[in-house]
Amino acid sequence: MSVALRIGCAATSRIAAHGSLHGAGPAAGIASEILSGTSRGLMALTAALIGVGTLNLADPWTSRLSHLWFLTLMLQVALWANRAITLGLEHYFKRHAGNGGAASASGTLLSWALRTLLWAVVILSVLANVGVNITAFIASLGIGGVAVALAVQNILGDLFASLAIAVDKPFEVGDGIGVGAVAGTVEYVGLKTTRIRAAGGEQVIMSNADLLKQTVSNFKRQLTRRVVINFGLSYETKPEQLEAIPGIVKGILEAQEQLRFDRAHFKGFGESALNFEVVYVVLVPDFNLHMDLQQMFNLQLMRELQNIGVSFAHPTRTIHVAGQVGPAMAPAEGS
Repeated sequence: MSVALRIGCAATSRIAAHGSLHGAGPAAGIASEILSGTSRGLMALTAALIGVGTLNLADPWTSRLSHLWFLTLMLQVALWANRAITLGLEHYFKRHAGNGGAASASGTLLSWALRTLLWAVVILSVLANVGVNITAFIASLGIGGVAVALAVQNILGDLFASLAIAVDKPFEVGDGIGVGAVAGTVEYVGLKTTRIRAAGGEQVIMSNADLLKQTVSNFKRQLTRRVVINFGLSYETKPEQLEAIPGIVKGILEAQEQLRFDRAHFKGFGESALNFEVVYVVLVPDFNLHMDLQQMFNLQLMRELQNIGVSFAHPTRTIHVAGQVGPAMAPAEGS
């Protein structure tokens, strides 16, 4: 058995050292580390107990030896599984989160849950092997677990939401996000709550479960900004002038490297204006630059329209007063 372990360790080490082999490199490295943590004492004791069990012994001793070697083997398997949980979580969080996930709160929570499940299975397996009826015990654990889960369902919901945030990474500390009516910068992601520094300066504390139930806008990962601008011109504008305006708008926008012109159209007839709609894309996500470019466009558009004699519309209303119907009455005498 010791020889087999040495061979297995050497093989997995060679695969890990030579890099990924059809995606098996990281897995081989983890397997090599797991096997290197084998307890030689436990394996030697297990092999000795199995060997003694093959002898022609009396029934009580045969049964006791089988229980003993099963116990030592299960302990070794549990040690392997425990090491695999630790290494697997570290590798997963390093790959997805960019830091040591085992040190994070969510990594600790997941590690604790998996280890609890592992040792519960090991203990129940050993008890079943020695002849203990574990059916009632498992039923009691199930009922107790349901009762505890119902009592702390809100806390558990926040804990698992924290784990989902840590693994899926919809946002990170330092990201600017918008959730419902709240917009600000993420300052802290805890086991139960997430703290956001709002644009107004106040700190907003939100439950993790409630946070993930809403649509989250991550402004830090925004690549471009699509801008829609509407403006109206007076009804005194001539058709020839209206035809020239989309070209004027296109020329203003294409002169800026950070902008991409999309379209400009005479949209329709408003109550007191001829309505235009302009759409362009800001190729840089910076909000201040976006506002600077929009200001530049507005000012340049005013200049260009003034040059061709076109004015913006302002709300107007024409009131028609009905004239007097029928012959006018003559004024009374003496009046």
